[in-house]
Amino acid sequence: MQEQDETPTFSEVNLISVTVNGHLYERQVSVRMLLSDFLRHVLHLTGTHVGCEHGVCGCCTVLLNGEAVRSCLMLAVQSDGMALTTIEGMAGTNSELHPIQQAFQEKHGLQCGFCTPGIIMSVHAMLHENPNPTEEEIRHELSGNLCRCTGYQNIVEAVKLAAERLHASHMEVE
Repeated sequence: MQEQDETPTFSEVNLISVTVNGHLYERQVSVRMLLSDFLRHVLHLTGTHVGCEHGVCGCCTVLLNGEAVRSCLMLAVQSDGMALTTIEGMAGTNSELHPIQQAFQEKHGLQCGFCTPGIIMSVHAMLHENPNPTEEEIRHELSGNLCRCTGYQNIVEAVKLAAERLHASHMEVE
């Protein structure tokens, strides 16, 4: 009697279904494709920047079911069935800036802009969890995002302004 090979089958590609910025996408992706590469090269959402590819700099931060995650540390297949928000999904339907983006613009919380999308996504998640953070809490949250151009003071001021405006307008960070 011949033995049957019981080696599990392995597929190099998987079909994923993911909602990105409110739009449902179904795509075949390599099981080894990073989420950051999926967003940038498959969906052509290039606002998510890739800096270190080690999860250290925070440039690639996106929201996964409302939680800030480093897209360079996740495989695209891990997002199957989930909801993602990228920096492109922050602006309203008429292209008006989100209050967090507006505060960054007004307080000059960006210089070269490379790290800004990741910082804004991290701030979005922070303000959802803590709508009235102290300066110490803001600085602690920002410690996971590297910015080589600023001293962070304008970024901190932008976060304070965004928190004030969101609180004053009774707008919940979504």
